[in-house]
Amino acid sequence: MKTILYLLIAFSFHTMEAQTQDFFRQIPEAPTEYTAASVVTRMVDGLGYRYYWATEQLAAADLEYQTSSDGRTIRETLDHVYSLSEMIRSTATGEVFNRKTGAADLDWQALRAKTLENFKRSHFQFIEASDLASLQIDFGSGSTLPLWNAINGPIEDAVWHTGQVVMMRRAAGNPMPAGVNVLMGKTKEQ
Repeated sequence: MKTILYLLIAFSFHTMEAQTQDFFRQIPEAPTEYTAASVVTRMVDGLGYRYYWATEQLAAADLEYQTSSDGRTIRETLDHVYSLSEMIRSTATGEVFNRKTGAADLDWQALRAKTLENFKRSHFQFIEASDLASLQIDFGSGSTLPLWNAINGPIEDAVWHTGQVVMMRRAAGNPMPAGVNVLMGKTKEQ
């Protein structure tokens, strides 16, 4: 009986993790009305979709690729995107951003899963926000910046660096899967 219970619990966690990781396989359906919260949410959705496909089928060997000796590797770029996702999530949830939250201890698959989870949590927090003006990047010790800075800072920076991952993996000989359509937010599966 304990074995069956353990298997059911393990299966449910695996299913939840798969749902989280596949949340941005397609961009979620568009909201029915334009509000400040729906627009910010859609920005995170576009980022989540781009990140999902930029990292889908990314091989472990690709992680050490860099375009020049003084540039970041793909892994270092993804570590930075993870940090940005933490800042976006902490802004959306009203938590203090912990700069020390690092990705160095995470293996590649855990890093990807946690980054996608941060985008998913941000999606749900932003869409439910009733007062965006109250959301801010909180660095602790009274140091804050308004949501405007989260938009032009970590959200847009994460889009920028996700595009760099797409370029670097193409240069490394492992382009992202075909069929990704960022305009429509849908992917034609091969």
